[in-house]
Amino acid sequence: MSKQPSQQHAKAASGQTKSTDDDVEFLEDDDDNQMDFDMAALNMGEKKPKIATAKPKKVSSIASTPVSSQPSSPKVTPLAKIPVSKRVDVEAEYAKRTSDKAKLNMVVIGHVDAGKSTLMGHFLYALGQVSEKTIRKYEREAQKIGKSSFAYAWVLDETGEERSRGITMDIATNSFETTSKQFTLLDAPGHRDFIPNMISGAAQADVAILVVDATTGEFEAGFDANGQTKEHALLVRSLGVQQMIVAVNKLDSMEWSKHRFDEITAKLGTFLIQAGFRKSKLYFVPVSGLTGENLVKKTEGCPLYDWYKGETLVERVDQFEPPVRLLDKPFRMAVSDFFKGGIGSSSGVSVAGRIDAGHVQVGEQVVAIPGGEIGVIKTMQVNDDTATWGAAGDSCLMTLTGLDIMQLSAGTVLCTPAHPVPVTSTFIAQLVVFDIKVPITSGFPVILHHQSLNEPASIVKLIATIDKATGEIIKKNPRHLSKGSTATVRIKLDNRPIPLETFKDNKDLGRVMLRKGGETVAAGVVTQVRNS
Repeated sequence: MSKQPSQQHAKAASGQTKSTDDDVEFLEDDDDNQMDFDMAALNMGEKKPKIATAKPKKVSSIASTPVSSQPSSPKVTPLAKIPVSKRVDVEAEYAKRTSDKAKLNMVVIGHVDAGKSTLMGHFLYALGQVSEKTIRKYEREAQKIGKSSFAYAWVLDETGEERSRGITMDIATNSFETTSKQFTLLDAPGHRDFIPNMISGAAQADVAILVVDATTGEFEAGFDANGQTKEHALLVRSLGVQQMIVAVNKLDSMEWSKHRFDEITAKLGTFLIQAGFRKSKLYFVPVSGLTGENLVKKTEGCPLYDWYKGETLVERVDQFEPPVRLLDKPFRMAVSDFFKGGIGSSSGVSVAGRIDAGHVQVGEQVVAIPGGEIGVIKTMQVNDDTATWGAAGDSCLMTLTGLDIMQLSAGTVLCTPAHPVPVTSTFIAQLVVFDIKVPITSGFPVILHHQSLNEPASIVKLIATIDKATGEIIKKNPRHLSKGSTATVRIKLDNRPIPLETFKDNKDLGRVMLRKGGETVAAGVVTQVRNS
């Protein structure tokens, strides 16, 4: 976030290059207003990638069928706008708000049983976000079912099934503040059966905490082939997260061993750098979620501090850098949940999600895409507080009137009526292929994940393989794609068109994940969208 968002966004926009029908740009990292998906760095089986250059490189003539760079959008008729006298100067209000504390969305990820919910539940308690009375209640209830160690986890695991099974199944959200930041906390499920829920949560995140279990055998189980540590890290990086803390949890069970901490740091650090994270934006912090050590404060005499001189977890979290928000772009909010009834009312329809771009305020009209039906914003909450406006990066719940709930579904995007998001069933993407067992060929079926949506699709054409370091074409019309490949492909949705934008126009709505057989096979960015 920026205290002067409009200037930064104008600068970022001016650095974008215009695409043509026959050109696909090589996408690079975004630390200096560059594209923020480092395709080279995501190569898992190669040597350390070359440093990306500042200017995107063009790949020549690889689209065999003309594709429109400006796809058609649903035609909608905007309603009358709210009176000027009642409008809020959102950019001015945003600048005031962020001058105090920047807002970030943080997802907590990791292998099942790494202790994510216990760690973050204890973290929230130590910050005063959970009362002593509530924790004591959870302790008594957990003891009754013989699972006393689950008390802190129950701060985030709210359903009866989650509590009885001891695993997170859906995304849990909480809020907390540090010295200089405000955070919305997303606790993602670690079990491989709930990866789609994890993707939906991670798509809303700016930064991440990866929790690993330091116990002998447990770290290895999460890190090796069938564990979720690697896949979670790859997913959040592919979804745009660039800053991450690795919380080395349960190190107290290893008697606060420096050797074990260094072993995990070396092994995991190498993998994460290969996965596209920069060393300067990776941070390792030893903690105990159960005892609370080094979460918020340090206990005098703890053996950990004989060798560890770094920050507590909260101190490290407070140093996350806020991202630049797309305030000057048309309003976009991918709907993650919806239900009948409004905020404090039985009328209307409530929708929840994170605002991906632009801003919106009470009294304005929004259009639900696909469908094209327009509703009026009656009330809003931003991060659980009543609000009159929301902007890019905000987690928002709004009540809409005039909108039929039957027009909403997983994957619906709310937009400004004057600039609706395109809808398409066919698009071109630049992919990086993960650790797959069977090569990808033309016609390869996948489940496409985009925000909270997952739809069956097929890779209908392999257009070209690309050099990860230079962006130059290696081979046109390859017969297959193997592990570590970077390629341009055409993807077609099997059942229905979806709202989608190019990565250049909207980084959040321009990312896709491809899964098959319960495993993530590729991730990429949308480069061109065909007319639907």
